[in-house]
Amino acid sequence: MTTVQPATGPVLRSEYQRSIAAYWNAEKDPVNIKLGDVDGLYHHHYGLGDYDKSVLTAGDQAVIEEMHRLETAQANVLLDHLGDIAPTDRLMDAGSGRGGTSIMANHRFGCSVDGVSISEQQVAFANDQARQRKVDDKVRFHFRNMLDTGFDTGSMRGIWTNETTMYVDLHQLYGEFARLIQPGGRYVCITGCYNDVTGGRSRAVSQIDQHYICNIHPRSEYFKALGANGFVPINVVDLTPATIPYWELRAQSSVATGIEDPFLTAYKEGSFHYLLIAADRI
Repeated sequence: MTTVQPATGPVLRSEYQRSIAAYWNAEKDPVNIKLGDVDGLYHHHYGLGDYDKSVLTAGDQAVIEEMHRLETAQANVLLDHLGDIAPTDRLMDAGSGRGGTSIMANHRFGCSVDGVSISEQQVAFANDQARQRKVDDKVRFHFRNMLDTGFDTGSMRGIWTNETTMYVDLHQLYGEFARLIQPGGRYVCITGCYNDVTGGRSRAVSQIDQHYICNIHPRSEYFKALGANGFVPINVVDLTPATIPYWELRAQSSVATGIEDPFLTAYKEGSFHYLLIAADRI
């Protein structure tokens, strides 16, 4: 059984991390809450696939439900790439938000899942969701730093990050994941990353950084950091075309936040990519 050992330092290690934790502790954005209210799966990521155009004339709730369907589809694409997971395996959701994907992983595989977040509010919310669904014996959320989790070495069969890597140093992150994942285990990442080929951050990417107080990495940095820490990519998928419809729908919804135009601009001009990377631990 995986245990949690004392980490080697405090959970929040810098003013930047404290500011991120404060942001997510206070966050009650309808784009996250209203969508999760549809079926009790609360996501903190974006969506994939074409949307049903009829929802645009069917009322706001129909749009909300369609956006939630696309976000759940994104989580399913991520889980599809984890490979064969047995009920006896353990997975980790690094930056687990309000817990939706962790609960989906347990439902699909029957395995144990540990989520970690530096937001105490998110951890409490997600643990409450696990209790309501009566899966809290296998799905647990922890106030932990993904750079130093305190979990046992080699205790995880797989780990995923879903739009959370832009808050941390990738080499530190993948060093910790290399410690946690068993040889032959898998790491899956879905992330937005800026396109090195077009140069540095575009204006639209910089607007996204500012909105979310994050630091979007260049595409190449993911592969450098993975290789340096013993991970070999087995699948790389450009999800950019598949996510654009989600943003077009969100821009027309009642829960639009104003960041939709920078996302659409960055994706369409080619300065920003929505990428899935699945990599095996060697």
